[in-house]
Amino acid sequence: MNEKQILECISKIDFELMKRKCNSKLENYNSGEIVHKKQIAFHKCNKRNRWVFGGNRSGKTECGAVETVWLARGIHPYKQNKKDVSCWVVSLSTQVQRDVAQAKILSYINKDWLYDVVMLSGRKDNLESGIIDHILIKNVFGGVSKIGFKSCDQGRDKFQGTSLDFVWFDEEPPEDIYKECRMRVFDKQGEIFGTMTPLKGLTWVYDEIYLNSKNDKEVWFEQMEWADNPYLSKSEIEALTASMSSEELESRRYGKFTANGGMVYPEFDENVNVIEPFNVPIEWYDNISIDPGLNNPLSAHWYAVDYDNNVYVIAEHFEAKKGIEYHSNAIKKICDRLNWKKTSNGYITALIDSAANQKTLASEKSVTELFYDYKILVNPRVNKDLFSGIQRVKTYFKNAQEQSKLFIFKTCVNLIREIKSYFWGNSDTPIKKDDHALDELRYYIMSRPENKKPKEEKTAIQKDKERLYKKIRHQNFY
Repeated sequence: MNEKQILECISKIDFELMKRKCNSKLENYNSGEIVHKKQIAFHKCNKRNRWVFGGNRSGKTECGAVETVWLARGIHPYKQNKKDVSCWVVSLSTQVQRDVAQAKILSYINKDWLYDVVMLSGRKDNLESGIIDHILIKNVFGGVSKIGFKSCDQGRDKFQGTSLDFVWFDEEPPEDIYKECRMRVFDKQGEIFGTMTPLKGLTWVYDEIYLNSKNDKEVWFEQMEWADNPYLSKSEIEALTASMSSEELESRRYGKFTANGGMVYPEFDENVNVIEPFNVPIEWYDNISIDPGLNNPLSAHWYAVDYDNNVYVIAEHFEAKKGIEYHSNAIKKICDRLNWKKTSNGYITALIDSAANQKTLASEKSVTELFYDYKILVNPRVNKDLFSGIQRVKTYFKNAQEQSKLFIFKTCVNLIREIKSYFWGNSDTPIKKDDHALDELRYYIMSRPENKKPKEEKTAIQKDKERLYKKIRHQNFY
């Protein structure tokens, strides 16, 4: 063994010894044959702004409590640990703090780890019944970490002035408190993590975290539902499901954000339909689809189809307030990178909204003609029927056999964001907002042959019946 391997072995032994000194609940957390995979993914993630959107009893609060104790004790199995950690645990109210986040944290802490406890109300000899201001906990590196408890009903002023290593939000905080807490971890390059059930509709969390409208590379989230929790029995899940309406199930079971009209594409599952990019065979290359825009964004996506008719969205150009020359050069640049196919005379072909045939105010030529001048041959004869297009796209997200046929590279961030933010309005039509990529997705899907339901294999009995029927008809005929 070399020196590096020896040090790694010592580190593993030290960690195992620390685990054995832990209380049994912390030691047994996700350590058996059955583990909560999404909890593990949360703990392993190194992004500095992590969230879990989960239904009730999906295991989301356990994530926050264990993460807090691991970091405060200096025993995190997936991250670099340090001593003298300072953090806040933020609840909606002091009562919720006592009953949920505080209770969870105390359940994972041994009494001999406590250096001191300062109470807001209640007695130190009965921590569970009182409301804690902060806990001083012994860190395995010889320091003392501080876990402070805050409640949103205290107001923003109570969240100022302190430098922190991390903040855990147990349920969704007001936006002003979230922003204040982000400033608290700024100078230490600390992190924010939150665990919540999205019951308030399309709030700032929906825009800033779920849609990641600012394309912040440090934002990460996971959605948990009851079936993700391996410690919930199937009978319990069935009973809870039967007791709730479909609207309640979206948020309380699946951890999904909902609006009054609901999502246009509830079949979309980011864990299934969004994939890591890979080298796509040139033989799969199919077409480009464009929704033109000058002041609005021009959206273009590159589509590939495998031999099983699965569709892959593999590249994206999405930009506003640019001219046709700029967009043409950007499209050609992506085509060169992909080694995209061209016609025999060097043109790139694409689908485009029929509105591109109209003349622009800035030119005597139409958008179609302008693209042609830059060697992009666009076809404006697309099927623009909104409702049949939506229904066809739905079958690609999930068909009759509950299978997905549409996969989007995670680099196509604008298409993914638009899918997640596409909701029905009060007039049973989608809300006309941020749908440029979705329009050209529809144009492309509608250009494809319709997915036919595969013929079911006939049973031996059915085949025998057909043979007998044909024999009888033949005898009667003669």
